[in-house]
Amino acid sequence: MTQEEEERVQKEFEELLKEYLNSNHRRKVERITKAFNFANQAHAGMKRLDGDPYIMHPLDVARVVCGEMGLGSTSICSALLHDVVEDTDYTVEDIKNMFGDKIAQIVDGLTKISGGIFGDQASAQAENFRKLLLTMNNDIRVILIKIADRLHNMRTLGSMPTAKQYKIAGETLFLYAPLAHRLGLFAIKTELEDLSFKYEHLQEYTFIHDKLKATEETRKLLFDHFAEPVRVKLDKMGVTYEMRARVKSAYSIWNKMQSKGVAFEDIYDLYAVRVIFEPLPDVDEKNLCWDIYSAITDIYRIRPDRIRDWVSRPKANGYQALHLTVMGPDGQWIEIQIRSRRMDDIAEKGFAAHWKYKENNVEEDTELDKWLQTITEILESPDPNALDFLDTIKMNLFTSEIFVFTPKGDIKTLPQGATALDFAYALHTDIGNKCIGAKINHRLAPLSHRLTSGDQIEILTSRSQEPQPEWIHFVTTARARTKIDWALKRMRKEGARKGEEKVVTLLRKAEVETNTSNMDKLALFFGFRKREDFFYSVEKGDVTLPDNIKKLLREKNDNTLLKYVRQALGMTPKNPKENQLPLPEEKTEKARFDKSKPYILSEEALNRNYVIAQCCKPIPGDDALGFINDDNTVVVHKRSCPIAMRLKSSFGERILSTEWSSHRNTSFEATLEVKGIDTLGVLNMITKTISDEFNVNIQRLLVEAKDGVFEGKIKLKVHDVEDIQRLCVTLSKIKNIKSIGRVAD
Repeated sequence: MTQEEEERVQKEFEELLKEYLNSNHRRKVERITKAFNFANQAHAGMKRLDGDPYIMHPLDVARVVCGEMGLGSTSICSALLHDVVEDTDYTVEDIKNMFGDKIAQIVDGLTKISGGIFGDQASAQAENFRKLLLTMNNDIRVILIKIADRLHNMRTLGSMPTAKQYKIAGETLFLYAPLAHRLGLFAIKTELEDLSFKYEHLQEYTFIHDKLKATEETRKLLFDHFAEPVRVKLDKMGVTYEMRARVKSAYSIWNKMQSKGVAFEDIYDLYAVRVIFEPLPDVDEKNLCWDIYSAITDIYRIRPDRIRDWVSRPKANGYQALHLTVMGPDGQWIEIQIRSRRMDDIAEKGFAAHWKYKENNVEEDTELDKWLQTITEILESPDPNALDFLDTIKMNLFTSEIFVFTPKGDIKTLPQGATALDFAYALHTDIGNKCIGAKINHRLAPLSHRLTSGDQIEILTSRSQEPQPEWIHFVTTARARTKIDWALKRMRKEGARKGEEKVVTLLRKAEVETNTSNMDKLALFFGFRKREDFFYSVEKGDVTLPDNIKKLLREKNDNTLLKYVRQALGMTPKNPKENQLPLPEEKTEKARFDKSKPYILSEEALNRNYVIAQCCKPIPGDDALGFINDDNTVVVHKRSCPIAMRLKSSFGERILSTEWSSHRNTSFEATLEVKGIDTLGVLNMITKTISDEFNVNIQRLLVEAKDGVFEGKIKLKVHDVEDIQRLCVTLSKIKNIKSIGRVAD
């Protein structure tokens, strides 16, 4: 390192110590200094892609862990050492000898998942995620440090190649942001989302960022106008408080624009007002929340359907606050969040903030969320399918919650959309497996009935009941899905065993050897690649074994034999290809793509070097990326496409950054949605404008009018995004058209 770099590193370390000494944790500066010196020496001479000394990365991760998560010396030391075992010759045993069991255990957990949650192959990615969660059984700080590591990587993502940026941003949105949200790390979750959005959609990010800046002064005036009478009232009450406006993040604004199909100007809840108060002696925090609520609603009219009481019943991630929405003095609805200082800390820093409020603060405290218990049960189940497991966990991370009651009045928390069958499995696996129905609020209901908050549920069971394959479609919780899957596998295994006994009996009766070769031949004859599937179908009665099985096995020509078997069983082939045995899967050699530069999406003599993804149908001008298919075809998706997000996070090595070439000779399908006042001639004006002014071919037009308004979808052929933009601008000028924009087909 140069002298200037050494000074930068030392300054960063001093900032870390300053943040640590300002916290409530026990003072263990010597321990942190020892870990820093060890990591600095271990990473000596190593550089990051941006040219910084490598030690800057562990230092920055440690600062996130300390300053933004509120963790103590054990976590700080682990963060400083988190890359030592992976990137140097030191071992976990060395860490253990120098820093003790706890830090070694956390570093070991981080090293095991050091390749990132996602690797080159989908199954490996989910398995890495499983390993990540397994480490949480021992210490949740593994996941917290991993999130801090990802946050710093996102903050320095600019030095990565474009295709790598898409991969990392995609998996961040797919997994790390919802994980941070579920652990209550609101500030970090918001920053991860915004950084991912910035790297995936820079133009849209910049547009929203500039719009927020341009409207900042107006928002400040609205806030001051609203806050003035509230301040007077709270000051009279003797409350020590802080009141500020919090602006929505760029990502959440863009998300709302996309989901609602509205422009930036149509987003009315751009900011919320937050009132954070200091507790008063001998006054309960909850009571003070409601006193402030009462003071505000004395001044402004409340919207009753928007009250959210997270004070009496906190969210599963520890979040507490009282939310209300009132009509402000300028005629706009304003959301207000009332919190104590403790509640605000927990909202921003998650469970780590709980430790700040303990009387006897112990660094080794491992306060875990309830969701971890559910994940532990899933991980301990036999052989969960890796990819299904990943999807199930992701699904559970995103869901909000409902509160339901047992017949005795005990409360159970379930995800939004949970069914009676989910509730049965939440009580006990045996109750779920034997469930035949439920009484919800004393009325009979099916297993698939969706529950709502406040329901009281009694589960009805039968000893003869067994889980059914269709049950998988009735449940939403990870626990229920895993238990059903395991039960079905067990039942299938038992069915296959009985089917095998029937096949063996028949072979012995025909005096045929009961070896695996003959079993495999029989399975293939009936169209099964696996013996187990064949045996199971025999037991179920889907396959009837012929009596002349010995004659079949003597046939020399496989195709003739297959035909003979089918004829013997009365099976007439639909086409000649059905007489062919399945060929072994061919392995295609992957073509090499230069990922250091964008892949140009071009057309020559009307032949394209890519395929348009049917899920999102991008057109030239859309923010897009390429995915290298198994047959080396480049499939082009919009970057915002949900399927593309899955591909980025699951198959990062197959992602290409792309650029559109000119496509003036080719047309692409696009769909416009138009809404307006239903008046005579408006539809004729729309079609005439499209045909005459733009010479565009309309493929389909669907319009529905009701109660004086109309909505319509126009499917047409265009060359690129510019065509769409010009069309929308021109059509929006037609009288009585209120909104027009491009939508997914």
